[in-house]
Amino acid sequence: MNYQETTNWMFNQLPMYQLQGASAYKEDLTNIKILTAHLGNPQNRLKCIHVAGTNGKGSTSYMLASVLQESGYKVGLYTSPHLKDFRERIKINGSNISEDFVVEFIAKHKDFFEANDLSFFEMSVGLAFDYFASENVDIAIIEVGLGGRLDATNIITPLVSVITNIDLDHMQFLGNTPREIAGEKAGIIKPNVPVVIGEYTPETQLVFLAKAEENKAPIYFAADLISEVFPSDLIGDYQFHNKKTVQQTIAVLNAQKEFKVSIENLKTGLLNISKNTGLQGRWQQLGENPKIICDTAHNKHGLAIVMKQIQKETFENLHIVLGVVNDKDLDSILPLFPKKAKYYFCRPDSSRGLPTEILKEAAEKHGLIGEKYDSVEIAFEEAKKNASKNDFIYVGGSTFVVAELPLD
Repeated sequence: MNYQETTNWMFNQLPMYQLQGASAYKEDLTNIKILTAHLGNPQNRLKCIHVAGTNGKGSTSYMLASVLQESGYKVGLYTSPHLKDFRERIKINGSNISEDFVVEFIAKHKDFFEANDLSFFEMSVGLAFDYFASENVDIAIIEVGLGGRLDATNIITPLVSVITNIDLDHMQFLGNTPREIAGEKAGIIKPNVPVVIGEYTPETQLVFLAKAEENKAPIYFAADLISEVFPSDLIGDYQFHNKKTVQQTIAVLNAQKEFKVSIENLKTGLLNISKNTGLQGRWQQLGENPKIICDTAHNKHGLAIVMKQIQKETFENLHIVLGVVNDKDLDSILPLFPKKAKYYFCRPDSSRGLPTEILKEAAEKHGLIGEKYDSVEIAFEEAKKNASKNDFIYVGGSTFVVAELPLD
């Protein structure tokens, strides 16, 4: 199979949360352990930072990678989901894994994958570990896919564990309260491995403290420990807490004396995240006159910050291109959106995309008025056509919506 055929096989043959949702969620680590044993346990040859959290874990992972690259290290970066190309999930110093490596890895192990009914995510994690080990990276930043305790990435013993924040998302898997969800995220805390917590509440702090004590893991609350926050090229307001988390994580890493990151490396890394890593879709500007911003925020916590940031902008009229996936709790997110805006409702091109009619009907109940369109592309073009140069266009609601935009 060529690269396109290989990735099509990966997407279609085996469960993939990005496309299928709940049916792809695995509730134990048996399969990933079988796979990594088959691969010779490449994860045991890696020095890692493990990053979990409801929001911000992707941005935090990219920030850490950029800072460590600026420090002269060869840095592996594993994140999910991807926007345009599967290879975005697996990078070294900002360069995607090669098509050839993906093709050869799948071809070599395809029979094993099929025999053991491995999921898309498990295969991807195994591929990342194998690639990073074969390329002898100095350090790998590994982002949790979903949750923490039962996530396929949770077979590593990192140098530092990181939990960015907790919010009510993916409740069908992780629990219905912040305490329950914090318990799942805290599942990445390992014996004697320091853990950095980004944002917390009194309720979730108790969970983290108990888990850290149980594991004799030193725990650091970045929100309390970092007073000066350095600037970054990622200008979304929600990056404030992510930057604190990164700065504290680097401080913990430096204290271990295995890696050395100077203040200048840290500052330069935070200012060059997009250039160093290729990160896209976080309060990303796609045009001006009218100003066009897209963002992958998709749950209550993330969207609340983004909507507040929109209100800080100066514009005559607001245009919002909006699409979501079908497991989204609309009654929790739609009240966050401003009523004084023209809406362009669309369905992202995914089997998980919520039909436009349902979104439009639900939005109207919350006073959000607009028209429905057959695709993200058509909705986006219509918004651009209708907007004057002093207007503001926001595109979001789902990673899938952003993925369909011309980002480059």
